[in-house]
Amino acid sequence: MWNVVYPHFLIDRVADVTPERLRSLGVKNLLLDVDCTLKRYSATEPDKDVMDWLESMRRAEIGMCLLSNGVGERIGKFAARVGLPYVAKACKPFPSGCRRACREHSFDPSETAIIGDQIFADVMAGRLAGLKVFLTTPISPEEEHWFTRVKRPFERVVLRSFRKRYPDGKWVS
Repeated sequence: MWNVVYPHFLIDRVADVTPERLRSLGVKNLLLDVDCTLKRYSATEPDKDVMDWLESMRRAEIGMCLLSNGVGERIGKFAARVGLPYVAKACKPFPSGCRRACREHSFDPSETAIIGDQIFADVMAGRLAGLKVFLTTPISPEEEHWFTRVKRPFERVVLRSFRKRYPDGKWVS
């Protein structure tokens, strides 16, 4: 049961994931959550460090696709700003959005990872889709919708359990 809510790796921010680290894990593609992962919820574009990170992934030829539960118009505008394809209304925690993104972009799930900030959305969707999962610390969680903030205390319980069992912040199945 815990497998579905445990990420493979805990990270502080997306920039902690390097092309070299991805290659060592056999990862060639990334599905990227948008809100509180790449940008503050209220922002229309990411900070410069995230833009630089995205460019480093492009130079390393890492395939990327945005994956969001957000509505198409808002996510589409963000995707245009960062120059990436996207799948909106992904219905995370269900794996269908991950599978759709992999299918549409010819990403082999065994070579794909997801990076997101929510256990009960990104982690579960990625795990159920058979992807490697990086859980990042959320950017400005105080800006999130109430329905996301309601889940955060339950996520803290899962994270305490995870950190107790895997103090180095990684669990690879």
